[in-house]
Amino acid sequence: IKTMGSTTLDREDLDRGAEPDKAYYIQNQAKVAGKTVDLKQDPPPDLVVEVDITHTDINKLALYANMGVPEFWRYNGRVWRIYQNSGDHYQEVKASPTFPFVPKTKLYEFLAQAQEDEIGAEQTLRQWVNESSPPKP
Repeated sequence: IKTMGSTTLDREDLDRGAEPDKAYYIQNQAKVAGKTVDLKQDPPPDLVVEVDITHTDINKLALYANMGVPEFWRYNGRVWRIYQNSGDHYQEVKASPTFPFVPKTKLYEFLAQAQEDEIGAEQTLRQWVNESSPPKP
């Protein structure tokens, strides 16, 4: 997992940028490891997280969908919502497409840990998956 933290995601062709609270590379981590991300050449983050307590005039769902961000999480102060990119828009889903078997609360714990220690968070997630997975026949 490569953690971007709070960063500006900007694409000139969209004439608008966004500053998510957190952005993560998971599936595409190897493509951006050890370098400064340039959205002209690099893929967008695999997951963007926003804590959106106040209303903004920017339609973040449309913006991130147009950027090609596969998964978007939004917290409104009470409820976490997970959205999956369906081409040109997002659809709300009950579970993370990236981590379908991990409860939302557990996922947020891992993402918070990744802010402090990416390697440790990855190891913790792997251990949790191994312990929580059903035994193989």
